[in-house]
Amino acid sequence: MSGDSASNPPPPISPGSDSSEARDPRAPDVLPRHASTLSRQSFALYTALIVYGSWYPFSGWRSLGLSPLAYLGDPFPKYWTAFDVITNVLGYMPFGALAVLAVWPRCRGWLAVVVATLGGTLLSGVMEAVQTYLPTRVASNLDLATNALGALLGAALAAPLTGAVLERGFLRRLRFRWFERDAGALMVLAALWPFATMFPAPRLFGMGDWPRALWQRFDASMQDAVLAWTPAVWHLRTLPDALAARLPESDWEALVTTLNLFGAAAFASLPMRERAPRARLIVVLLAVTVVVKAGATFLQSQSGLLFDWATPGALAGLVWGTLAAFLALRLPRTARAAAATVALAVALVLVNLLPVNPYFDVVLADWRQGRYLHFNGLARWLAWIWPWLALGWTAFSLERAWLARRARAK
Repeated sequence: MSGDSASNPPPPISPGSDSSEARDPRAPDVLPRHASTLSRQSFALYTALIVYGSWYPFSGWRSLGLSPLAYLGDPFPKYWTAFDVITNVLGYMPFGALAVLAVWPRCRGWLAVVVATLGGTLLSGVMEAVQTYLPTRVASNLDLATNALGALLGAALAAPLTGAVLERGFLRRLRFRWFERDAGALMVLAALWPFATMFPAPRLFGMGDWPRALWQRFDASMQDAVLAWTPAVWHLRTLPDALAARLPESDWEALVTTLNLFGAAAFASLPMRERAPRARLIVVLLAVTVVVKAGATFLQSQSGLLFDWATPGALAGLVWGTLAAFLALRLPRTARAAAATVALAVALVLVNLLPVNPYFDVVLADWRQGRYLHFNGLARWLAWIWPWLALGWTAFSLERAWLARRARAK
């Protein structure tokens, strides 16, 4: 929904205040017919997610002596379910809709629908062809047909709304009234946070634990070699247990939940203008997060529970994190970025150092690992990398703000 140019880098965070446009964003001359950077970024991201979900786990490649296009001439599979068909259609509908928004204003109307449908068909065809070489996947012309149908439906639904959304619509005016012009990538990253919380974590919102996962893959000799390079005073072998003994498990979960929730909410508030209803937007973000978390738990849990993650510590963390996020809205943007950086950094240290509690083993055993296998892999990777991406962005922005302040001082 952004009309800003991708060639202009985002300005550094200005200390002490929120920047605003000099002219009224509702004026027609402020809403030119430029390509939507946010739509194109979202389209590229969703395409990457499709590639990841189609080819995960990217291992076991082999050739059966078949042409990668042989599946096109096969009869339709005899065994299929309505769930598979609906999933394939729904999976490519956002692709078709985002493709229509991404090609605007160069292509509009029926031409945009044709381009989006052909793009979805081509992408699906390539995904299915490469699956010929993956032992865990089966190339299927039925999948190709349903994916193409999904792209067509998504494009057909989005095409009539393109002008209203990107050119003259109420949503576009809100976009520029509430959010900074060059904040498209930041908005996309903030919008991904609810989905990053889907995969089970030892403590609610305790994401970013890929260093722990990598460490556990090392054998004892490799771990000893790594520890030999660290100062002995750190006591890294005994530090996790010593740290866990300082507080009850429920308190640690409350702290981890609070830090991650506050860090994500403060991060999401950075692209918001001063005139935006920031408190209500944060409430919407938190509500969407709870709904997504509960929905994923219901679909994946064998017991069918919605809130098995809602432990006393997690609920306390939700309350404290929300209150801290609301209080942080009173701070200047630079201070919010600094607070988000500190919260995310401390949370990542705790997530990777604290030992996993036994309760998490029960939760993970109840999680259907085989169901939506590729979706599970994607959700896990998103949970691994989201805090690190957000931390990198806030740290980089603070550095630019500091350099800008030094330049003004000189």
